[in-house]
Amino acid sequence: MKRIGMLTSGGDCQALNAAMRGVVKCLVNSKENVEIYGFIDGYKGLIYGNFRMLGGHDFSGILTKGGTILGSSRTPFKTIKDPDENGIDKVDAMKQNYYKLRLDCLVILGGNGTHKTANLLREEGLNIITLPKTIDNDLWGTDMTFGFQSAVNIATDAIDCIHTTAASHGRVFIVEVMGHKVGWLTLNAGMAGGADIILIPEIPYDIKKVVGKIQERNDNGSKFTILAVAEGAISKEDAKLSKKEYKEKMKNYKFPSVSYELAQQIEKMTGHEVRVTVPGHTQRGGSPCPYDRVFASRLGAEAGELILKGEYGFMIGYRNREVVKVPLEEVAGKLKMIAPDASIVKEAKLLGISFGG
Repeated sequence: MKRIGMLTSGGDCQALNAAMRGVVKCLVNSKENVEIYGFIDGYKGLIYGNFRMLGGHDFSGILTKGGTILGSSRTPFKTIKDPDENGIDKVDAMKQNYYKLRLDCLVILGGNGTHKTANLLREEGLNIITLPKTIDNDLWGTDMTFGFQSAVNIATDAIDCIHTTAASHGRVFIVEVMGHKVGWLTLNAGMAGGADIILIPEIPYDIKKVVGKIQERNDNGSKFTILAVAEGAISKEDAKLSKKEYKEKMKNYKFPSVSYELAQQIEKMTGHEVRVTVPGHTQRGGSPCPYDRVFASRLGAEAGELILKGEYGFMIGYRNREVVKVPLEEVAGKLKMIAPDASIVKEAKLLGISFGG
């Protein structure tokens, strides 16, 4: 008998259900007797012992379903060792619930912060296997995360729709794409949607160069410009500030986001009418695209196989078009950033895309 715990933590995304289904189908098809304990709302469920037993019927018909049947929440790693408001030691509580249920393994689906806590639990002696989900595609140790391609599709659709209205009115449009620290989603959606300017956190922008690109297009007869802007995009001036100085500046920040600041600057410098569109959480929602359904299912199946072999302490990743197991300690705490000299950036520039740098 295998007793498996499972939870989804952090921001939700498409294909979480598909990945969990992949794990369970692998275990069931192996003829191994299994019990699945689903913890509700991420690490909170593990901390407070809030779970429910899951049977095969719970995983039927969820391949195409977005979100997560277990619910999710954010439990920041930086406070995971701090007692909660009632004085409960969260790490100790998670360990106690793991042992109380006599689990053989805990399968954790999540992004960067989730993996930090997962690795901590591994260091505390628990059997852990993780699956890489995030629309940001910023997890170290894997070329791809599930949820990313679905989010790219949605963000690209938003940019596609903006093209027609931008062209009709001769406006400058900014489409703000999710991504606080990395720009994989913005870069891919921007290229797929034919954006003229792409601004990402890894390449601080110069507003004069952004405006220069808009004026260049105008001089060449293009009366509209599309900017794909990551929510974490930053100017060269702000990038030079220390963390303390930047934090102090943001206390008095009068704009909803960087996109609105850019819009005001562009209007003042060019006289062009600028509009901002924010797809927001639509990028996390809806059904997973076919790619993510297949990809998440593959990762889930490989996780199930590791459980059957009794191999723990790994994230199931994807490298060079192959599913691989990556030691958790190599993943935790590392972000997969876009190098300013990466080939995809170079190729985007060859297409005439400006990064404002």
